[in-house]
Amino acid sequence: MNGEVNLIRGRLKTPRAAAIAGILFSILMITGLTVFRLSVPANPLETGGWLKTRSNSVAFALNLVPFAGIAFLWFLGVIRDRLGAHEDRFFATVFIGSGFLFIALLFASAAIAGGILLAYQARPAGLLDSTTFTFARAATYEIMNLYAMKMAGVFMITTSTLVIRTGFCPRWIALLGYALALLLILSGRYIDWISLVFPLWVLLISVTILIDNLRRPSAEGNQPAHETPKD
Repeated sequence: MNGEVNLIRGRLKTPRAAAIAGILFSILMITGLTVFRLSVPANPLETGGWLKTRSNSVAFALNLVPFAGIAFLWFLGVIRDRLGAHEDRFFATVFIGSGFLFIALLFASAAIAGGILLAYQARPAGLLDSTTFTFARAATYEIMNLYAMKMAGVFMITTSTLVIRTGFCPRWIALLGYALALLLILSGRYIDWISLVFPLWVLLISVTILIDNLRRPSAEGNQPAHETPKD
């Protein structure tokens, strides 16, 4: 009896854990991207003037990235747990693979940007005129805006497909995910602030899951209890 109660409690907590992890990832990611975009020009070939006036803001944004990545990994795990036996192996592989690649590329981009900050602190006079800065700045831009955003788009497509196949979220969120994913894949490099689409969509899914999870116990509590048969 105690085992069954613990299992039920675990199943009720799993969607809530997914929602909290997704909301935490979205808040950290949106905050970091916003601060970074406001501090660093979108042009990957700019001369680096932001290093003189915006280094602290960029460092703050980069420090949020590891925590956002941890929250996203937790989000992946609890979503898979919620799918359970309904999980499709093919889509689950692409789902997990695209999520891992997104995190890896996000960390790589942040690490290069952090390296630029450290190099500027060591040699502020010589860095900006070097080809090393030009390469590092361009690499940061390409990894984040081209490769990471495309992996985010693939993640949105596979997650939307899982939503349609399993119904763990409303269907309209999946249709919106398809549209935004195509926009992200085709326009990641050419539209400023397009990178915010991904965390905003994760936030939408997370809030929907949380609301559904909060409503479910009350709905179950309103059901009449079954009478225990007498011997």
